[in-house]
Amino acid sequence: MKPDSSLDLAAQSLTAQPSLLAAWMDLVKSRIASMVVLSAFVGAILSSAPRLEFARSFVAALCVGLVAASSAIFNHVLERDTDRLMQRTQHRPLVTGRVRVRDALIVAGTLAIAGTLGLALAYNLLSALLAISSLVGYALIYTPFKRVSTLNTIVGAVPGAMPPLIAATAIAGVPTSWGWSLFALIFCWQFPHFMAIAWLYREDYARAGMKMLPAMAGNEGVAGRQALLYGLTGIPISLLPTLHGEAGLVYAVAALALGVAYVGAAWRFALREDRARARTLLLVSILYLPSMFAAVFIDPTVLRAFHL
Repeated sequence: MKPDSSLDLAAQSLTAQPSLLAAWMDLVKSRIASMVVLSAFVGAILSSAPRLEFARSFVAALCVGLVAASSAIFNHVLERDTDRLMQRTQHRPLVTGRVRVRDALIVAGTLAIAGTLGLALAYNLLSALLAISSLVGYALIYTPFKRVSTLNTIVGAVPGAMPPLIAATAIAGVPTSWGWSLFALIFCWQFPHFMAIAWLYREDYARAGMKMLPAMAGNEGVAGRQALLYGLTGIPISLLPTLHGEAGLVYAVAALALGVAYVGAAWRFALREDRARARTLLLVSILYLPSMFAAVFIDPTVLRAFHL
């Protein structure tokens, strides 16, 4: 053995660790998981009024995030064969072998148990049942349904919109008005967001046999029209908290402005489907939700609900 071989092995180990960490971050879809935690926290904290329960809301959001991370890993496991056929996904950890399927299943099961037990024991059984239904809906219904019907987008949008409703139920014991409003808002928000992604990667989806609207023959223009339809639907839905008296004029103006911006991007994409307009719509969709959450918490009516 060469004198410096131990140093070489140590260096290789250090360089391998970030790769393994990155692989697990990919498996749990860390960027999506962070948005899940954020939306769940918003649903929880709004449902804690008139008390401002930051700690309980944050823990509830983390539990929801654990279940979402579990769903993502199960999704990777079930789609590893089709992932090999798509340029966008052919380097995912289960495809390349960076993570073994057995390890992925163990971690996914552990995360699911931790998240649902956390909700059941620290909060209430209903929130845990909602979390389980969300996991089953995403991993076991939506994931295989993508190979069966173009309706998969609607099916997948339901568990995708569940996090704030689950966390709201955890805090309040029952689904709250804010929880339902955020559920409806995120349900509609997903369609322009996903149509932009599905159009950009339509050839990949077609190659893998995924029944996505933009990937189907003869569906030119459908992605843009769907994005516009749900973008328009999202505007009145975003105003529900104001109609319920839970938010005021500041929120309403911000929600209307953001909704118009989202619809504008979807309108441009509907007029002409091209990569530049799809990317613009995707960028606007990414900015939309955090901006809406910010609008909620700068609204005086919402602040007064917490006696601030």
